[in-house]
Amino acid sequence: MNTKYIDLVNQTFDFPQPEFKLENKTLEFHDVNLMQLVEQYGAPLKFTYLPQISNNINRAKQWFADAIKKNNYKGKYNYCYCTKSSHFKHVLDEALKNDIHIETSSAFDIDIVERLKAEGKITDQTFVISNGFKRAQYVTNIARLINNGHKNAIPIIDNYEEIDLLSAEVKGKFNVGIRIASEEDPKFEFYTSRLGIGYKNIVPFYKNQIQNNEKVELKMLHFFINTGIRDNAYYWNELAKCLKVYTSLKKICPSLDSLNIGGGFPIKNSLVFDFDYTYMVDEIVNQIKLVCEEEDVDVPNIFTEFGSFTVGESGGAIYEILYQKQQNDREKWNMINSSFITTLPDTWAINKRFIMLPINRWNDSYERVLLGGLTCDSDDYYNSEQHINAIYLPKYNKEKPLYIGFFNTGAYQETIGGFGGLQHCLIPSPKHILIDKNAEGNITTTLFSEQQKSEDLLKILGYNQATQPNSDSTKEASELTEILNN
Repeated sequence: MNTKYIDLVNQTFDFPQPEFKLENKTLEFHDVNLMQLVEQYGAPLKFTYLPQISNNINRAKQWFADAIKKNNYKGKYNYCYCTKSSHFKHVLDEALKNDIHIETSSAFDIDIVERLKAEGKITDQTFVISNGFKRAQYVTNIARLINNGHKNAIPIIDNYEEIDLLSAEVKGKFNVGIRIASEEDPKFEFYTSRLGIGYKNIVPFYKNQIQNNEKVELKMLHFFINTGIRDNAYYWNELAKCLKVYTSLKKICPSLDSLNIGGGFPIKNSLVFDFDYTYMVDEIVNQIKLVCEEEDVDVPNIFTEFGSFTVGESGGAIYEILYQKQQNDREKWNMINSSFITTLPDTWAINKRFIMLPINRWNDSYERVLLGGLTCDSDDYYNSEQHINAIYLPKYNKEKPLYIGFFNTGAYQETIGGFGGLQHCLIPSPKHILIDKNAEGNITTTLFSEQQKSEDLLKILGYNQATQPNSDSTKEASELTEILNN
Protein backbone atom coordinates (compact mmCIF):
# COMPACT_ATOMS: atom_id res chain seq x y z
CA MET A 1 0.00 0.00 0.00
CA ASN A 2 1.38 3.45 -0.97
CA THR A 3 1.30 5.44 2.24
CA LYS A 4 4.57 7.39 2.11
CA TYR A 5 4.68 11.09 1.33
CA ILE A 6 6.86 10.42 -1.72
CA ASP A 7 4.13 8.09 -3.02
CA LEU A 8 1.52 10.83 -2.66
CA VAL A 9 3.67 13.27 -4.64
CA ASN A 10 4.44 10.76 -7.38
CA GLN A 11 0.76 9.88 -7.74
CA THR A 12 -0.33 13.52 -7.88
CA PHE A 13 2.37 15.37 -9.81
CA ASP A 14 5.03 15.01 -12.44
CA PHE A 15 8.05 14.76 -10.14
CA PRO A 16 10.97 15.50 -10.02
CA GLN A 17 10.84 18.86 -11.76
CA PRO A 18 13.62 21.12 -13.12
CA GLU A 19 14.10 22.95 -9.82
CA PHE A 20 13.01 20.20 -7.41
CA LYS A 21 14.42 16.74 -6.81
CA LEU A 22 15.09 14.34 -3.96
CA GLU A 23 18.65 13.48 -2.98
CA ASN A 24 19.28 11.15 -0.05
CA LYS A 25 15.58 11.36 0.88
CA THR A 26 15.65 15.15 1.29
CA LEU A 27 14.52 17.96 -1.01
CA GLU A 28 16.90 19.92 -3.22
CA PHE A 29 16.04 23.23 -4.87
CA HIS A 30 18.20 24.03 -7.92
CA ASP A 31 20.73 21.48 -6.57
CA VAL A 32 20.85 23.28 -3.21
CA ASN A 33 20.70 20.76 -0.34
CA LEU A 34 18.07 22.41 1.84
CA MET A 35 18.68 20.25 4.91
CA GLN A 36 22.34 21.23 4.84
CA LEU A 37 21.17 24.85 4.71
CA VAL A 38 19.01 24.25 7.79
CA GLU A 39 21.83 22.46 9.60
CA GLN A 40 24.21 25.33 8.90
CA TYR A 41 21.91 28.30 9.53
CA GLY A 42 18.94 26.95 11.46
CA ALA A 43 15.25 27.68 10.87
CA PRO A 44 13.25 29.75 10.30
CA LEU A 45 15.22 31.22 7.45
CA LYS A 46 14.69 32.90 4.11
CA PHE A 47 16.92 32.50 1.09
CA THR A 48 17.48 34.04 -2.34
CA TYR A 49 18.88 31.83 -5.09
CA LEU A 50 20.49 34.53 -7.22
CA PRO A 51 21.15 32.57 -10.46
CA GLN A 52 17.39 32.15 -11.03
CA ILE A 53 17.08 35.92 -11.54
CA SER A 54 19.42 35.78 -14.54
CA ASN A 55 17.79 32.56 -15.74
CA ASN A 56 14.35 34.13 -15.95
CA ILE A 57 15.58 37.35 -17.56
CA ASN A 58 17.31 35.41 -20.31
CA ARG A 59 14.33 33.10 -20.82
CA ALA A 60 12.10 36.10 -21.49
CA LYS A 61 14.64 37.79 -23.73
CA GLN A 62 14.88 34.61 -25.79
CA TRP A 63 11.09 34.32 -26.11
CA PHE A 64 10.89 37.84 -27.50
CA ALA A 65 13.91 37.35 -29.76
CA ASP A 66 12.31 34.22 -31.22
CA ALA A 67 8.94 35.95 -31.71
CA ILE A 68 10.53 38.99 -33.35
CA LYS A 69 12.43 36.74 -35.76
CA LYS A 70 9.43 34.52 -36.51
CA ASN A 71 7.13 37.48 -37.23
CA ASN A 72 9.79 39.51 -39.07
CA TYR A 73 9.10 42.28 -36.58
CA LYS A 74 11.10 45.46 -37.22
CA GLY A 75 11.09 46.86 -33.70
CA LYS A 76 13.46 46.11 -30.81
CA TYR A 77 12.74 44.54 -27.41
CA ASN A 78 13.86 46.03 -24.09
CA TYR A 79 13.60 44.15 -20.79
CA CYS A 80 13.04 46.39 -17.76
CA TYR A 81 13.12 45.23 -14.15
CA CYS A 82 10.33 46.58 -11.94
CA THR A 83 12.32 47.52 -8.83
CA LYS A 84 9.34 47.63 -6.45
CA SER A 85 9.25 43.81 -6.56
CA SER A 86 12.51 43.78 -4.60
CA HIS A 87 14.82 46.77 -4.14
CA PHE A 88 17.66 44.81 -2.51
CA LYS A 89 21.11 45.50 -3.89
CA HIS A 90 21.92 41.82 -4.41
CA VAL A 91 18.81 41.54 -6.60
CA LEU A 92 19.66 44.60 -8.72
CA ASP A 93 23.31 43.55 -9.00
CA GLU A 94 22.31 40.14 -10.34
CA ALA A 95 19.63 41.49 -12.68
CA LEU A 96 21.90 44.14 -14.16
CA LYS A 97 24.41 41.53 -15.29
CA ASN A 98 22.02 40.82 -18.15
CA ASP A 99 21.88 44.07 -20.16
CA ILE A 100 18.48 45.20 -18.91
CA HIS A 101 16.77 48.46 -18.00
CA ILE A 102 14.98 49.81 -14.92
CA GLU A 103 11.42 50.82 -14.05
CA THR A 104 10.98 53.00 -10.96
CA SER A 105 7.95 53.82 -8.81
CA SER A 106 8.93 56.54 -6.33
CA ALA A 107 11.43 59.23 -5.43
CA PHE A 108 13.87 57.02 -3.52
CA ASP A 109 14.11 54.68 -6.52
CA ILE A 110 16.01 57.44 -8.31
CA ASP A 111 18.52 57.53 -5.45
CA ILE A 112 19.12 53.81 -6.02
CA VAL A 113 19.57 54.43 -9.76
CA GLU A 114 22.18 57.09 -9.02
CA ARG A 115 24.06 54.77 -6.65
CA LEU A 116 24.10 52.07 -9.32
CA LYS A 117 25.32 54.59 -11.90
CA ALA A 118 28.16 55.60 -9.60
CA GLU A 119 29.16 51.92 -9.43
CA GLY A 120 29.07 51.59 -13.22
CA LYS A 121 26.20 49.10 -13.19
CA ILE A 122 23.87 51.53 -14.96
CA THR A 123 24.93 53.94 -17.71
CA ASP A 124 23.33 56.85 -19.53
CA GLN A 125 22.23 54.31 -22.15
CA THR A 126 20.12 52.42 -19.61
CA PHE A 127 16.44 53.26 -19.91
CA VAL A 128 14.96 54.46 -16.62
CA ILE A 129 11.18 54.33 -16.94
CA SER A 130 9.55 56.27 -14.10
CA ASN A 131 5.97 55.29 -13.31
CA GLY A 132 3.67 56.29 -10.49
CA PHE A 133 1.93 59.41 -9.25
CA LYS A 134 4.70 61.97 -8.95
CA ARG A 135 4.89 64.06 -5.80
CA ALA A 136 7.35 66.95 -5.52
CA GLN A 137 10.42 64.93 -4.45
CA TYR A 138 9.89 62.35 -7.20
CA VAL A 139 9.68 65.12 -9.82
CA THR A 140 12.82 66.76 -8.41
CA ASN A 141 14.78 63.50 -8.47
CA ILE A 142 13.72 62.64 -12.02
CA ALA A 143 14.68 66.14 -13.14
CA ARG A 144 18.08 65.81 -11.43
CA LEU A 145 18.71 62.53 -13.23
CA ILE A 146 17.85 64.09 -16.61
CA ASN A 147 19.77 67.30 -15.91
CA ASN A 148 22.85 65.22 -15.08
CA GLY A 149 22.84 63.77 -18.57
CA HIS A 150 20.65 60.68 -18.36
CA LYS A 151 18.78 61.22 -21.64
CA ASN A 152 17.25 57.74 -21.55
CA ALA A 153 15.21 58.66 -18.50
CA ILE A 154 11.54 58.56 -19.51
CA PRO A 155 8.99 59.75 -16.95
CA ILE A 156 5.60 58.19 -17.66
CA ILE A 157 2.92 60.86 -17.34
CA ASP A 158 0.25 59.76 -14.88
CA ASN A 159 -1.89 62.91 -14.64
CA TYR A 160 -2.47 66.21 -16.38
CA GLU A 161 -0.18 68.30 -14.13
CA GLU A 162 3.03 66.34 -14.48
CA ILE A 163 4.15 67.90 -17.78
CA ASP A 164 4.20 71.35 -16.17
CA LEU A 165 5.84 70.08 -12.98
CA LEU A 166 8.66 68.40 -14.89
CA SER A 167 9.08 71.32 -17.31
CA ALA A 168 9.66 73.65 -14.36
CA GLU A 169 12.63 71.61 -13.12
CA VAL A 170 14.16 69.94 -16.19
CA LYS A 171 16.69 72.07 -18.04
CA GLY A 172 16.24 71.70 -21.78
CA LYS A 173 14.31 69.13 -23.76
CA PHE A 174 13.17 65.81 -22.30
CA ASN A 175 11.27 62.68 -23.33
CA VAL A 176 8.06 61.39 -21.77
CA GLY A 177 5.62 58.52 -22.01
CA ILE A 178 1.89 58.44 -21.29
CA ARG A 179 0.22 55.73 -19.25
CA ILE A 180 -3.18 54.46 -20.36
CA ALA A 181 -5.78 54.18 -17.60
CA SER A 182 -6.98 50.73 -18.58
CA GLU A 183 -10.41 49.37 -17.81
CA GLU A 184 -10.25 46.91 -14.95
CA ASP A 185 -11.34 43.30 -14.89
CA PRO A 186 -15.14 43.01 -14.49
CA LYS A 187 -14.62 41.43 -11.04
CA PHE A 188 -12.97 44.59 -9.71
CA GLU A 189 -14.84 47.03 -7.47
CA PHE A 190 -14.19 49.91 -9.89
CA TYR A 191 -14.24 50.27 -13.65
CA THR A 192 -11.09 52.20 -14.55
CA SER A 193 -7.58 52.15 -13.14
CA ARG A 194 -6.62 55.15 -11.00
CA LEU A 195 -3.25 55.09 -12.79
CA GLY A 196 -2.73 56.99 -16.02
CA ILE A 197 -5.04 58.87 -18.38
CA GLY A 198 -8.21 57.49 -19.94
CA TYR A 199 -8.21 55.98 -23.44
CA LYS A 200 -10.41 58.72 -24.91
CA ASN A 201 -8.40 61.55 -23.34
CA ILE A 202 -4.89 60.61 -24.45
CA VAL A 203 -4.96 62.09 -27.98
CA PRO A 204 -6.56 65.37 -26.76
CA PHE A 205 -3.99 65.49 -23.92
CA TYR A 206 -1.15 65.06 -26.41
CA LYS A 207 -2.53 67.83 -28.64
CA ASN A 208 -3.07 70.24 -25.73
CA GLN A 209 0.15 69.76 -23.76
CA ILE A 210 2.81 68.07 -25.89
CA GLN A 211 2.31 68.50 -29.63
CA ASN A 212 3.35 72.17 -29.72
CA ASN A 213 5.58 72.04 -26.66
CA GLU A 214 9.16 72.46 -27.89
CA LYS A 215 10.54 71.20 -24.59
CA VAL A 216 8.74 67.85 -24.47
CA GLU A 217 8.85 64.89 -26.86
CA LEU A 218 6.53 61.90 -26.59
CA LYS A 219 8.39 58.59 -27.00
CA MET A 220 6.32 55.91 -25.29
CA LEU A 221 2.78 54.73 -24.66
CA HIS A 222 2.44 52.64 -21.51
CA PHE A 223 -0.14 49.87 -21.09
CA PHE A 224 -0.65 47.57 -18.11
CA ILE A 225 -3.56 45.75 -16.47
CA ASN A 226 -3.58 44.50 -12.89
CA THR A 227 -4.45 40.90 -13.75
CA GLY A 228 -1.25 40.66 -15.78
CA ILE A 229 -0.61 38.88 -19.07
CA ARG A 230 -3.19 36.12 -19.42
CA ASP A 231 -4.61 34.25 -22.38
CA ASN A 232 -8.19 35.41 -21.93
CA ALA A 233 -10.69 37.66 -23.68
CA TYR A 234 -10.19 40.48 -21.19
CA TYR A 235 -6.44 40.77 -21.85
CA TRP A 236 -6.70 40.61 -25.64
CA ASN A 237 -9.56 43.12 -25.65
CA GLU A 238 -7.58 45.63 -23.58
CA LEU A 239 -4.48 45.14 -25.73
CA ALA A 240 -6.56 45.81 -28.86
CA LYS A 241 -7.86 49.06 -27.37
CA CYS A 242 -4.32 50.04 -26.43
CA LEU A 243 -3.09 49.42 -29.98
CA LYS A 244 -5.92 51.53 -31.36
CA VAL A 245 -4.72 54.42 -29.19
CA TYR A 246 -1.10 53.80 -30.20
CA THR A 247 -1.79 53.88 -33.94
CA SER A 248 -4.01 56.98 -33.62
CA LEU A 249 -1.27 58.74 -31.68
CA LYS A 250 1.52 57.58 -33.98
CA LYS A 251 -0.20 59.15 -37.00
CA ILE A 252 0.07 62.63 -35.45
CA CYS A 253 3.22 62.08 -33.35
CA PRO A 254 6.27 60.93 -35.37
CA SER A 255 8.48 60.82 -32.25
CA LEU A 256 6.36 58.07 -30.66
CA ASP A 257 8.32 54.85 -31.21
CA SER A 258 7.82 52.63 -28.16
CA LEU A 259 5.02 50.61 -26.58
CA ASN A 260 5.43 49.49 -22.98
CA ILE A 261 3.18 46.51 -22.22
CA GLY A 262 4.12 46.50 -18.52
CA GLY A 263 4.65 43.37 -16.48
CA GLY A 264 2.41 40.61 -15.33
CA PHE A 265 3.99 37.34 -16.43
CA PRO A 266 2.77 34.72 -13.92
CA ILE A 267 5.27 32.67 -11.93
CA LYS A 268 5.09 29.04 -10.92
CA ASN A 269 2.75 28.67 -7.94
CA SER A 270 2.17 24.91 -7.92
CA LEU A 271 3.70 21.69 -9.19
CA VAL A 272 1.00 21.57 -11.88
CA PHE A 273 1.66 25.12 -13.11
CA ASP A 274 1.14 25.42 -16.84
CA PHE A 275 1.57 28.68 -18.75
CA ASP A 276 2.61 28.85 -22.39
CA TYR A 277 5.01 31.80 -22.32
CA THR A 278 6.23 31.16 -25.87
CA TYR A 279 2.72 31.30 -27.30
CA MET A 280 1.78 34.44 -25.37
CA VAL A 281 4.89 36.36 -26.45
CA ASP A 282 4.48 35.27 -30.06
CA GLU A 283 0.82 36.27 -30.10
CA ILE A 284 1.48 39.68 -28.51
CA VAL A 285 4.18 40.48 -31.07
CA ASN A 286 1.94 39.22 -33.86
CA GLN A 287 -1.05 41.29 -32.71
CA ILE A 288 1.04 44.47 -32.49
CA LYS A 289 2.42 43.91 -35.98
CA LEU A 290 -1.00 43.14 -37.52
CA VAL A 291 -2.69 46.24 -36.10
CA CYS A 292 0.20 48.52 -37.13
CA GLU A 293 0.14 47.10 -40.66
CA GLU A 294 -3.62 47.62 -40.90
CA GLU A 295 -3.20 51.24 -39.79
CA ASP A 296 -0.08 51.76 -41.94
CA VAL A 297 2.20 52.88 -39.12
CA ASP A 298 5.65 51.63 -38.10
CA VAL A 299 5.71 48.99 -35.37
CA PRO A 300 6.96 50.21 -31.98
CA ASN A 301 9.90 49.07 -29.93
CA ILE A 302 8.48 46.83 -27.21
CA PHE A 303 9.25 47.35 -23.52
CA THR A 304 8.24 45.08 -20.64
CA GLU A 305 8.52 45.67 -16.89
CA PHE A 306 8.73 42.23 -15.32
CA GLY A 307 9.05 42.31 -11.54
CA SER A 308 7.63 39.17 -9.95
CA PHE A 309 8.73 37.16 -12.97
CA THR A 310 12.29 38.45 -12.56
CA VAL A 311 12.79 37.82 -8.87
CA GLY A 312 9.86 35.74 -7.59
CA GLU A 313 11.19 32.29 -8.42
CA SER A 314 14.51 33.03 -6.71
CA GLY A 315 13.09 33.17 -3.19
CA GLY A 316 12.13 30.67 -0.51
CA ALA A 317 11.35 30.33 3.18
CA ILE A 318 11.99 27.36 5.50
CA TYR A 319 10.20 26.72 8.78
CA GLU A 320 10.29 24.01 11.44
CA ILE A 321 7.08 22.39 12.67
CA LEU A 322 7.20 23.09 16.41
CA TYR A 323 4.15 21.26 17.65
CA GLN A 324 0.85 19.74 16.59
CA LYS A 325 -2.47 20.79 18.12
CA GLN A 326 -5.52 18.56 17.63
CA GLN A 327 -8.37 21.04 18.09
CA ASN A 328 -11.22 18.67 17.21
CA ASP A 329 -11.76 15.25 15.69
CA ARG A 330 -10.87 16.47 12.17
CA GLU A 331 -8.48 19.42 12.37
CA LYS A 332 -4.81 19.06 13.18
CA TRP A 333 -2.79 22.24 13.39
CA ASN A 334 0.94 22.08 12.68
CA MET A 335 2.47 25.17 14.28
CA ILE A 336 5.46 26.69 12.47
CA ASN A 337 8.24 28.51 14.31
CA SER A 338 7.43 31.85 12.65
CA SER A 339 4.45 33.74 11.22
CA PHE A 340 2.83 33.71 7.80
CA ILE A 341 1.50 37.24 8.28
CA THR A 342 4.97 38.67 8.87
CA THR A 343 7.17 36.54 6.61
CA LEU A 344 4.77 35.74 3.72
CA PRO A 345 2.25 38.60 3.99
CA ASP A 346 0.65 37.91 0.61
CA THR A 347 -0.72 34.62 1.96
CA TRP A 348 -2.71 36.70 4.44
CA ALA A 349 -3.41 39.87 2.45
CA ILE A 350 -4.44 38.49 -0.95
CA ASN A 351 -4.69 34.74 -0.30
CA LYS A 352 -1.70 34.11 -2.52
CA ARG A 353 -0.47 30.55 -2.80
CA PHE A 354 3.12 29.41 -3.06
CA ILE A 355 4.63 25.99 -3.68
CA MET A 356 4.88 24.23 -0.30
CA LEU A 357 6.86 21.02 0.23
CA PRO A 358 8.51 19.26 3.17
CA ILE A 359 12.29 19.40 3.24
CA ASN A 360 12.83 16.04 4.93
CA ARG A 361 11.00 12.81 5.91
CA TRP A 362 9.62 12.13 2.41
CA ASN A 363 9.67 8.38 3.13
CA ASP A 364 7.37 8.73 6.16
CA SER A 365 3.59 8.25 6.13
CA TYR A 366 1.53 11.41 5.71
CA GLU A 367 -1.52 13.14 7.17
CA ARG A 368 -3.84 16.02 6.39
CA VAL A 369 -3.07 19.17 8.40
CA LEU A 370 -3.54 22.90 8.67
CA LEU A 371 -0.56 25.22 9.15
CA GLY A 372 -0.62 27.90 11.85
CA GLY A 373 1.70 30.81 12.62
CA LEU A 374 2.88 32.07 15.99
CA THR A 375 0.99 35.36 16.19
CA CYS A 376 -2.14 35.79 18.30
CA ASP A 377 -4.17 36.38 15.14
CA SER A 378 -6.81 34.05 13.75
CA ASP A 379 -5.73 34.95 10.19
CA ASP A 380 -2.17 33.71 10.69
CA TYR A 381 -2.58 30.41 8.89
CA TYR A 382 -2.06 28.66 5.57
CA ASN A 383 -4.65 26.04 4.74
CA SER A 384 -4.43 25.16 1.08
CA GLU A 385 -2.37 25.24 -2.04
CA GLN A 386 -3.43 26.42 -5.46
CA HIS A 387 -4.10 22.94 -6.79
CA ILE A 388 -5.63 21.05 -3.83
CA ASN A 389 -8.08 21.69 -1.00
CA ALA A 390 -5.86 20.51 1.83
CA ILE A 391 -2.26 20.22 2.93
CA TYR A 392 -0.65 16.83 3.34
CA LEU A 393 2.64 16.49 5.19
CA PRO A 394 4.65 13.71 6.79
CA LYS A 395 3.02 12.79 10.12
CA TYR A 396 4.05 14.89 13.08
CA ASN A 397 6.48 13.17 15.42
CA LYS A 398 8.06 15.20 18.21
CA GLU A 399 11.10 12.90 18.10
CA LYS A 400 11.66 13.52 14.37
CA PRO A 401 11.80 17.24 13.48
CA LEU A 402 9.96 18.20 10.30
CA TYR A 403 10.99 21.15 8.13
CA ILE A 404 8.83 22.64 5.38
CA GLY A 405 9.68 25.04 2.57
CA PHE A 406 7.70 27.67 0.69
CA PHE A 407 9.13 28.41 -2.74
CA ASN A 408 9.01 31.21 -5.34
CA THR A 409 8.43 33.81 -2.62
CA GLY A 410 11.06 36.30 -3.83
CA ALA A 411 8.81 39.18 -4.92
CA TYR A 412 7.27 41.78 -2.60
CA GLN A 413 7.26 39.73 0.63
CA GLU A 414 10.15 41.60 2.30
CA THR A 415 8.95 45.10 1.43
CA ILE A 416 5.30 44.42 2.28
CA GLY A 417 6.36 42.68 5.48
CA GLY A 418 8.56 45.64 6.43
CA PHE A 419 12.06 44.15 6.31
CA GLY A 420 14.08 45.17 9.36
CA GLY A 421 11.11 46.81 11.06
CA LEU A 422 8.38 45.93 13.51
CA GLN A 423 6.58 42.63 13.04
CA HIS A 424 3.10 41.61 14.21
CA CYS A 425 3.21 40.36 17.83
CA LEU A 426 6.95 41.19 17.71
CA ILE A 427 7.72 37.91 15.94
CA PRO A 428 11.31 38.45 14.70
CA SER A 429 12.22 38.42 11.02
CA PRO A 430 14.21 35.26 10.21
CA LYS A 431 17.74 34.99 8.92
CA HIS A 432 18.18 35.67 5.22
CA ILE A 433 20.71 33.70 3.16
CA LEU A 434 22.06 34.54 -0.31
CA ILE A 435 22.82 31.50 -2.49
CA ASP A 436 25.00 31.81 -5.58
CA LYS A 437 27.32 29.81 -7.79
CA ASN A 438 31.04 30.52 -8.10
CA ALA A 439 33.10 30.41 -11.29
CA GLU A 440 33.46 26.63 -10.97
CA GLY A 441 29.70 26.19 -10.70
CA ASN A 442 29.76 25.27 -7.01
CA ILE A 443 27.04 26.46 -4.63
CA THR A 444 28.05 29.25 -2.21
CA THR A 445 26.05 30.73 0.64
CA THR A 446 26.33 34.08 2.42
CA LEU A 447 24.48 35.36 5.47
CA PHE A 448 22.73 38.55 4.35
CA SER A 449 20.94 39.37 7.61
CA GLU A 450 20.66 37.81 11.05
CA GLN A 451 17.36 37.03 12.72
CA GLN A 452 16.02 40.11 14.49
CA LYS A 453 16.93 40.43 18.14
CA SER A 454 14.88 41.81 20.99
CA GLU A 455 17.00 44.96 21.13
CA ASP A 456 16.36 45.65 17.42
CA LEU A 457 12.62 45.81 17.99
CA LEU A 458 12.85 47.60 21.35
CA LYS A 459 14.97 50.33 19.79
CA ILE A 460 12.34 50.96 17.10
CA LEU A 461 9.69 51.11 19.83
CA GLY A 462 11.65 53.69 21.81
CA TYR A 463 12.85 51.40 24.58
CA ASN A 464 16.49 52.30 24.02
CA GLN A 465 19.24 52.93 26.53
CA ALA A 466 18.71 56.68 26.45
CA THR A 467 15.32 56.27 28.13
CA GLN A 468 16.64 54.00 30.90
CA PRO A 469 18.25 55.20 34.15
CA ASN A 470 22.02 55.44 33.87
CA SER A 471 24.37 54.04 36.49
CA ASP A 472 24.92 57.42 38.20
CA SER A 473 21.18 57.99 38.50
CA THR A 474 20.74 54.52 39.96
CA LYS A 475 23.50 55.17 42.52
CA GLU A 476 21.96 58.52 43.55
CA ALA A 477 18.56 56.92 43.94
CA SER A 478 20.00 54.20 46.19
CA GLU A 479 21.79 56.74 48.37
CA LEU A 480 18.61 58.79 48.71
CA THR A 481 16.61 55.71 49.66
CA GLU A 482 19.17 54.83 52.35
CA ILE A 483 19.03 58.36 53.79
CA LEU A 484 15.21 58.30 53.91
CA ASN A 485 15.20 54.89 55.59
CA ASN A 486 17.50 56.17 58.32
